[in-house]
Amino acid sequence: MEPVAIVGVGMTEMRRERKADGYADLVYEATRKALDDAGMEIGEVDNVVTVSNDFFDGRTISSMAVQDACGSYDKNVSTVEGDGTFGAAYGLMRILSGSFGTTLVCVHHKGSESRMPLITNAMFDPIYERFLGIEAITSSALQARAYMDKYGITEEQCALVSVKNHRNAFKNPFAQLPLELTVEEVMASPYIADPIKLLDCCPISDGASAVILASEERARKLDVKPVWVKGVAYCSDAYHLGDRDLSDVRALEEAARKAYAMAGIGDPARKVDLVELYDAFTYMELMWLEGLGFCARGEGGKLAASGDTAADGRLPVNASGGCLSGNPVLVAGLNRIIECALQVRGDAGERQVDGVKTAVAHGINGPCGQSHCVWVLGGEK
Repeated sequence: MEPVAIVGVGMTEMRRERKADGYADLVYEATRKALDDAGMEIGEVDNVVTVSNDFFDGRTISSMAVQDACGSYDKNVSTVEGDGTFGAAYGLMRILSGSFGTTLVCVHHKGSESRMPLITNAMFDPIYERFLGIEAITSSALQARAYMDKYGITEEQCALVSVKNHRNAFKNPFAQLPLELTVEEVMASPYIADPIKLLDCCPISDGASAVILASEERARKLDVKPVWVKGVAYCSDAYHLGDRDLSDVRALEEAARKAYAMAGIGDPARKVDLVELYDAFTYMELMWLEGLGFCARGEGGKLAASGDTAADGRLPVNASGGCLSGNPVLVAGLNRIIECALQVRGDAGERQVDGVKTAVAHGINGPCGQSHCVWVLGGEK
C-alpha cells in the first residue's frame, strides 16, 4: 500500500446530552480541532467523507445537515452509513486512488435524540426477526450467553473489563463515565438482558470526531508528527443471526489477518503495543481480543484476569476508557483510531502509555459484530 498518514485528529467531549448543540455544531467543533491539529485550513482539504445514519438523525439524507459544518463546499463529497472505522477506510481509499492528496473524515451521533431500541430493532430482518422485538442489547445478550457457555467465561471475568475501562476513563478528559468500581458492584448492578447487567453496558452519548488523512507527499509538507497507516482490512459475516455461530469470531480473525499481513506483523501479541477496540458491552472486549489474535479462542477471560490488559500491563487495552466510558454510536470507531494515533504520537496526555510504536484500532458494524474493521497504525512509515 502507498504510504498514507493521519495528520490531524479532533474529537468532542462525550456527554449524555448536549442539548444546546445540533449535529452541525458537533461536526464543526470536531472538524475545527482536526484542522488545527494538522495546522491546515479547510482549503487544503481535497475531499470530505461524512459518516451518519438517517435513522439515528431522524431525517432522510442525514449527511446533508452537516456538509457546511465540515467545510465541504465546492469539494468532492462521499457519505458512509456505519461505524467511523469503515468511513475512514473509504477515506483512505480516496487517497489511494491517486485522485486526492488529503481527505477529511467526520462522524457524528446524538444518542440523546435517538430511541435506541426502536432504531436498532430496524437493523434486523423485517420478516423473520424484527417482529420479535430483538435489538442491540438483547441480540448482544444472546451472543454473550453463547460465548460464555461455549468457553466457560464467567460474569466476573466480564466485570473486570468494566472495572478497568471505567477506571481508565479518569485520565481521559473526553470520557463521559469515569467510575471507580469493584467487581462486586458490577455484579450487583441490575440485569438488562441476561447475562448483561447495567454496568456491563456502554452509556447513551452525544459526540463527534474527525480525522485528516494525507498522502506521503502532502504529509511531508505539514509541520506535524504523521501517524502512518500500516494496514487496514474489514470482513463481514452473515446477515441473519440464525445463519451465524454467535460465539465465533471468524470475521474478525479474517479482517485482523489481512490487516496484520499488510502491516508485516506475524505475531500481534509481540508486535502490538496498545489496542483500542469496540467494547459496547464487557464481553465484547474478551471476544474481540481473541479475534484480534492476542490470545486463543476462549482465553479472553483469563487474559483480562491476568492484568495484562491494564493501562500499565503488557498489552494495554482501551486505555482511554473505551466505549464503556462514552459511546456515541458511529463515532466510537473513529475515536478508537484517534486514541491510537494520539498514543503513537505521544500526545495522549495523562492516559499516555509508554513506548507505543504500533497500535491497533477496531470498530464494528451490525448486530453482534456482523462486520469488523481493523486498523494498524505506527509512527514509522
